[in-house]
Order: sequence, then structure tokens, then C-alpha cells
Amino acid sequence: MIDACGEVQSVLVLGATSEIAGATVARLARGGRLERVVLAGRPVAGREVVVERIRGLGVRTVEVVDFDARDRSRHPSLIAGAFDGGEVDVVLLSWGALPDESVVRADPLAAADVVDVNYTAVVTTLLPAAERMRAQGHGVIVVLSSAAATRGRASNALYGSTKAGVDALASGLGDALHGTGVSVVVVRPGFVRTRMTAGRQPAPLAVGPEEVAEAIATNLDRGSRTVWVPASLRYVMAALAATPRAIFRRLPI
Repeated sequence: MIDACGEVQSVLVLGATSEIAGATVARLARGGRLERVVLAGRPVAGREVVVERIRGLGVRTVEVVDFDARDRSRHPSLIAGAFDGGEVDVVLLSWGALPDESVVRADPLAAADVVDVNYTAVVTTLLPAAERMRAQGHGVIVVLSSAAATRGRASNALYGSTKAGVDALASGLGDALHGTGVSVVVVRPGFVRTRMTAGRQPAPLAVGPEEVAEAIATNLDRGSRTVWVPASLRYVMAALAATPRAIFRRLPI
């Protein structure tokens, strides 16, 4: 259970090799109370590097579970297994695919695969995680959304639509869980400098994984909410949301 000082003792990470997830676990471990981390991710070479890095943070128990966002039938049992092994204070949903918009626009099946990875897999993990936390009586689910969820853009229409779906589901679920001891934190970063965005021109207000991790850690004990990273991005996106469409479509974004 998250203790009186706000320190987390157990985390389930879905998307084990995510740089944001790694930075978040490292940030939570700074308090010295993090005892158990369940890392769920694809069995790629980079996963073992992540495991050793987390063990080096002094985490006593690090469990590794195979997780494929496309293998939806296994998601409920994966969640159940993590909770059966002990209480989980924080569940972090931190995977995603950022496609080449021109490619997926020309290939509907490739587009559908991105939807499965970015949205459908969130449905099949978020819902069972919420039910297990409700039964547990406490916990925080952190869902990585995106500033792209707030308004569709020509440059990332498909990606933005998947994040809009994730955002709506997670926000609504957070309201549904109010009063149960469980909260849902929806994180909306802008451009984050990670492997996923490598080679792309950084947008204004770009941040690193550590800044996202700090925002997550700071908001774990504040109830269901939406967190912008950086915080000033909230006002930029509000202005863009109010921009007339005829003008918005001509903006170089």
C-alpha cells in the first residue's frame, strides 16, 4: 500500500522497456520503500537490461512476465497473476506505437494494427486492473495518453484518434472509481524525447522521460486527474482546441 508519506511499495509495469516506465520506476525507488516491481513486456533483449537496472535500484523483488499488446486473450490472466502475487499499489500502462501517418493511411490493415496496440490493448488491461484494484480497495492506475488526444491533426490523425480513445476511457473510469480508494491518473505529455520519437523534429515544449516520471510521481496521491507534461502545455492545447478549423488545418503542426 502507498504509505503515509506517499511512498509506493509495489508497481506493475505494462510496457517494460518503455523509457518513461523505466524513469518512473527509478523515481519511485528513490524513496527507498519500493519492494516489488512486476515488469510485463515482450521478451526482447532490452528487457533484461531493464531488469538489471531496476535490481540495481535496490528493489527486492523484480518479476518478469511476457506481455504482447496484440495477444488480448492473455491480458486478463496476466493482470490476475500480478495481483495474485501480492497487492499492487500502482499499475502503469506505458506502451504504444507511433506510426508513419502516410504509411498507415495507405494501408488499412496496418492502421488497424496500430489501433489494436494503442487502444484495444488498453481496454483489455485497464478494465481488469481496475476491477482487481477495486477489490483490493486501494491503488493508482497511471495511463499514458498524449496531448495528441485533445484534437485531431492531419500529421498524426490515426495516432491521435487512438490516444483520444484511451484518454476518454481512462478519464471516465477514473470518475466511475471515485470513492472506491482507486484512482486513475491520465498523463498527457507532448513530445517526449525517446527511442519512439528518434529522428523526428522535436516540437516546442519537448521533455525527457525523467520529466514525465516526476509528474507521475508527484500526482499519485492526488486522486483521479489529468496531468499535462509540461504543465504549460495545458494552455497551448486549450488555445489550439479553440482555433477555428479553417485556421487550424493550415498550422504547421
